[in-house]
Amino acid sequence: MSRRTFLQVSASGAITATVLGGAGFAGRAEAAGYDKSFTWISPRGTLEVLDDFPFWAGKKQGYFEGLDVEMQPGPSDGTATVKFVDVGQADMGFPSPGVFSFALQNGMKLKSVFHMGARDTFSLAFRKGQGTNDLKTLEGKTILLGSAAWQSIVDPMLFAQGVDVKKINYVEAGWPTWATALQAGQGDAALSWEGLRAEWIAKGLDFEYWLGVQHSKLPANTFVVRAADLEDPDKKAFLEKYLKGWAMGLQFGYLNPRAAVEAVFEQFPTLATNLGPELGTSSILEQINVFRGDMEKRGGWGWHDMSSWQDFFDVVYKLGQVSTQIKAEDVCTNELIAPANAYDKAEVQADADGYKLTDAFQKVDVEKIKAHMFDQAVK
Repeated sequence: MSRRTFLQVSASGAITATVLGGAGFAGRAEAAGYDKSFTWISPRGTLEVLDDFPFWAGKKQGYFEGLDVEMQPGPSDGTATVKFVDVGQADMGFPSPGVFSFALQNGMKLKSVFHMGARDTFSLAFRKGQGTNDLKTLEGKTILLGSAAWQSIVDPMLFAQGVDVKKINYVEAGWPTWATALQAGQGDAALSWEGLRAEWIAKGLDFEYWLGVQHSKLPANTFVVRAADLEDPDKKAFLEKYLKGWAMGLQFGYLNPRAAVEAVFEQFPTLATNLGPELGTSSILEQINVFRGDMEKRGGWGWHDMSSWQDFFDVVYKLGQVSTQIKAEDVCTNELIAPANAYDKAEVQADADGYKLTDAFQKVDVEKIKAHMFDQAVK
């Protein structure tokens, strides 16, 4: 199958034979040496989430104007986001650090160029009254996952908290059913992440959480490309422009989170119906907290904290997830961060200030949501 045929994937992960492409995809991406439009691939098997709000908000505001780009859901297999980039069937992936380390261990020549998850987004969900902040008590118990590949996410998180991961029983409960399996009593905890907590509430799944944003110093998901693309001046220049669009979308969402939610809801009406303005805003505020991190200590949106990444690579080496020690500076780079953040701050501020919210979103109290953002945390 052609690249465009292969990447048309449903939310369930089923590959269909719809052929994309055509004249509409020709332009700057192709001129930069990419095969038609520049393709970003999700790690989740779906795009109908708020996680990618910087792109949808940025697209609405014109921050990607002139760039031939597309978003693809990818299969629900947790490692597809790196596999597709490695073989040239996508151009940028969004793996967790664990899946990134899987790629490196398996010889994929990838490099992290824009670190989205400055704080650890991952958490563990528990049924009400059964949560714990002492993760060592999970030894001998069962953690539910949506994909078996997610063990590479949970093992380092637990190991860093002093847990003997060999004593953890993992069960692949499937996407998107692993949360309902937890509610039904089929396990003791389940992997979750920021933004997803609000989505689960909308589905009647109200858990309590051990939150990585409160307890973990490990990094979260990042944007990776083929390392060779950074050696090509035209591709590198394209990446700088593309990532500038993401940085502007991130800043816009930080300044006006309700407007960013509206942009996503316009793209995915079913998600809007399922979540609504208040839970949608709750979800995006959780993610902005992760994406922004401590910006006073960062070099801008997407900046890698190499010490945090080195801590992670040291953990996965001790765990045996990688067979050789990885040096963070060899596989992560901040060389695109300054160009990505060299946008007109006043322009984005004006866009955020001038955006006219719908009546439904005007009624959402952002400060009230922020004040209760961590109410679900285990006390």
